[in-house]
Amino acid sequence: MFDDVAPKYDVVNDVLSMGQTRRWRKIVVEAMDVKTGQRVLDLAAGTGTSSEPYADAGIDVIACDFSLGMLKVGKRRRPDIDFIAGDATRLPFADNTFDASTISFGLRNVNEPKKALAEMLRVTKPGGKLVIAEFSQPVVPLWRTMYTEYLMRALPAIAVKVASNPDAYVYLAESIRAWPDQDHLAAWLQESGWDKVTYRNLTGGIVAVHRAVKPGPESGPAAGAAALAAHTGPVAKLRRNIIRPAR
Repeated sequence: MFDDVAPKYDVVNDVLSMGQTRRWRKIVVEAMDVKTGQRVLDLAAGTGTSSEPYADAGIDVIACDFSLGMLKVGKRRRPDIDFIAGDATRLPFADNTFDASTISFGLRNVNEPKKALAEMLRVTKPGGKLVIAEFSQPVVPLWRTMYTEYLMRALPAIAVKVASNPDAYVYLAESIRAWPDQDHLAAWLQESGWDKVTYRNLTGGIVAVHRAVKPGPESGPAAGAAALAAHTGPVAKLRRNIIRPAR
């Protein structure tokens, strides 16, 4: 499916998001805050659009995706970026390889997203960060209703006119509607072993950017428990009642 949409993927995303994808990706790059000399894993990188800002800044970035069609399009456009085929649940990298890892709008497409979170933890160096951008749940009820109507009615209709495989965008709408909300993803990150989990809502919660840090060598079970006890944000509240009906 992703191979089929690769040629027009970035253009269609701009159209369907009304240009917001560029702003969202810029915020991800700012949250990563990586420097020259550091190595970045950009997972579910597709055609490499999300990898380009790092490469342009002279940062060593690996664009990893399971879609060979996406990777081919990206490599033709940006031969200077390293594109590597890989499964998010079995990453082809050694432990503690990257200074930072990121995945934008791809985690919900992984069959076992919790396993992908654990794999990104494995390949990230202790003290390294993770930044995730993913579609989420609008926080205002009226806005949520309007957004759901757009997803299920307007988005597929627009996709028919501009996309090479409109059915892929029907899947897109359905996958967004079924994806867990911000607090659930934050809890998954904690359960996977990530520390200092926070998130920021964008465009009223249509997108959420989650950030986390891989615990360092000094962070044992006691340190992790203390940090969790001290945390007073939405993640801590969720941990007290972590089991909720699935959406």
